[in-house]
Amino acid sequence: MDDWDGYKLRYINPLTGGSPMPTMATFMQCLPAGFNGKAGRQTDGAVYSVVEGRGTAYIVGPSGPVRFDFEARDHFVVLPWQALCLQSDTGCVLFSFSDRPVQQALGLHREERIS
Repeated sequence: MDDWDGYKLRYINPLTGGSPMPTMATFMQCLPAGFNGKAGRQTDGAVYSVVEGRGTAYIVGPSGPVRFDFEARDHFVVLPWQALCLQSDTGCVLFSFSDRPVQQALGLHREERIS
């Protein structure tokens, strides 16, 4: 288990080993009950869909921190280079997609894990 992402799977194209689409990466993520993640940020923007459970996303951007309490069927967006910290008392499953493959192809992708 990762202190920032819990359990996170990246979907891949079995024929190429790359992302399912040239411009989009997709992930499925499980935060176990009691998960209190660390903050991190990256240059790709991401859209999250809550599959099941509930939790809280703390997103820190230029205008300050935002708290978003989420539950099943909610959606939220994390813009590029905004810090994200995820928490879940009950446990949850998140699906997300981002423009990471484009940034990696251009040599622009960066990631910072904040302790």
